[in-house]
Amino acid sequence: MDLDIGPEYDGLRQQVRSFLDRHRDLAVPAGPGSGATMEQRLAWQDLLVDGGWVGRTIPERYGGAGQQPDLLGDLVIEEEFRRAGVSQGIANQGISMFVPTLLHYGDEEQKQLWVEPTMRGRLLWCQGYSEPGSGSDLASLQTRGRRDGDDYVINGQKIWTSTAQIADMMFGLIRTEPEAGKHGGISYMVIPMQTPGIEVRPMRQMTGESDFNEVFFTDARVPAGNVIGEPGQGWEIGTATLRFERDMLGRSAQAETFLDGAERILRETGKIDHPVWRDRLMRLRARALAMKFHRYRMLTDRLRGRDSGASGLITKLNGCQLNYDICALAIDAMGERGILRRGSAHVRDDGEWQIQYMYALGLIIGGGTAQIQKNIIAQRGLGLPRSAAKS
Repeated sequence: MDLDIGPEYDGLRQQVRSFLDRHRDLAVPAGPGSGATMEQRLAWQDLLVDGGWVGRTIPERYGGAGQQPDLLGDLVIEEEFRRAGVSQGIANQGISMFVPTLLHYGDEEQKQLWVEPTMRGRLLWCQGYSEPGSGSDLASLQTRGRRDGDDYVINGQKIWTSTAQIADMMFGLIRTEPEAGKHGGISYMVIPMQTPGIEVRPMRQMTGESDFNEVFFTDARVPAGNVIGEPGQGWEIGTATLRFERDMLGRSAQAETFLDGAERILRETGKIDHPVWRDRLMRLRARALAMKFHRYRMLTDRLRGRDSGASGLITKLNGCQLNYDICALAIDAMGERGILRRGSAHVRDDGEWQIQYMYALGLIIGGGTAQIQKNIIAQRGLGLPRSAAKS
């Protein structure tokens, strides 16, 4: 198997290296424990956008670089950022999930309004999908939007809404066409979080933080022009967003960055020379490489216009579990310092490993639980029946 990308990308590789060398003093380190402030991250994001390394294929009129899609070029850029140990930019719900959805389904005014500030990290988003009675069965959601003139009047509740307490906007699924049926009556809507009638209640997590929230809507009025696509098209659009979410949560580059950090801890603590620790590291390294090469296989499918089928469904399932196991290795290697929390006098890397360990566990549940992901793979990918035949 020849994994060499080829000399035709040597020029691009050198461009990336030159950019990183010129801006090394402003670069944000990759992985847990970077210590970068939000101001530093936003300044780095601006440099990446202005340099054409973020938003490469987004049209210039929306603030992107306007380049043609180049999947191998993207891979080269990712390799060089990882080689330098530098963050490739902010990855969040707005940038990684909403922007690609909006570019496909939004109208010109919506794209002009929301793409660039989101891409630069100035406009923060949350995702309004799950409800108390509609988690695994998302299509049964009950939050409703009643058309009233030029607005929709929204009533209902969302839950497990990540970052809603700091978000400027929400992209959410609202039932606006109740007579259209379970899947056909849902609309994909953009909702300003400062709208009167919206209440956000943070939920305390085991990390000690409150990233998840309950969001209540009581006669909240949202302009009808904030519907993305057509009313009733929300299930199609929302499903597209979920695909982008799985790609974001299952990135092989993130697992490799985490693993590099865990290996650094093993070396600095002297455990890298012990066969038990080394074996554990190598097992995780093998899984990370398998995930990376699986991504290459799907990349080949995309270049040749083939459907990856079941292969495209396993990235989130595998990636979240792998990140959790890598963080567990790092914490175990720290010994007694691994049980400290952020703010403790002797905590390592500002407690980021402990936070990521617990957050990764949450992502095994969130974004579609591991059990649901396995059902999807079995039914849609492998063609297995929904349940065993009753005897």
